[in-house]
Amino acid sequence: MSLEVKRLHLASLRGVDGRRWPVHGFVVTHPGGAVLVDTGVGGPAGMLDDWRVVNRSAADALAELDLSPADIGLVINTHLHFDHCGQNAVFSHAPCYVQRAELDRAKRESPGLYDWFGFMNARWELLDGDAEVLPGLSVVATPGHTSGHQSVIVRSEESGAAAPDLLIGDAAYTLRQYTGPPDQALPDGQASDRAAWQDSLQRVRALAPGRVHFCHDTGVGHS
Repeated sequence: MSLEVKRLHLASLRGVDGRRWPVHGFVVTHPGGAVLVDTGVGGPAGMLDDWRVVNRSAADALAELDLSPADIGLVINTHLHFDHCGQNAVFSHAPCYVQRAELDRAKRESPGLYDWFGFMNARWELLDGDAEVLPGLSVVATPGHTSGHQSVIVRSEESGAAAPDLLIGDAAYTLRQYTGPPDQALPDGQASDRAAWQDSLQRVRALAPGRVHFCHDTGVGHS
């Protein structure tokens, strides 16, 4: 199946290092429609103010690709932080694929955010580890940043089985972090479990992706 990855610029915010970070989602187009990986920033006003968010709507971002929210047939959240699932409600028509462990974590650790999004009305498709979502499109469990974090693998006829695209979520914030040494220093907030984060990063590196797409970096990494 022919799949293509397209990046959406959804917001910018003040990162944990005090600098301005971009926030990206990704559209994966396929012959049957389109998938959105992460929906951008949303949440209570106080939270957005704390992170100095400059936001834009997912609908406006999609319009630049000649798409609308109605064109998105399903959503994948790498994890349930406010800058990755913040506009899920825009896509209430679409099932949302997330790790069961991540939904449980969000309920336990962020009940205010969970309630704000009204997750009980969401169309969740709960996953337990690695799973194929569509032919050529799969998720791989990459815990560490959160206990239920997942990354997305895109294998198209063009890329070939040996060189997939990797949508890494927050398993690594930047290209520099992805390519750095395993014992590199991490900014506060990067990993809830450092050992799991290191294991997950080694795991996705072993996939030998052709390209690595980052949510908080304008670069694209190549193996």
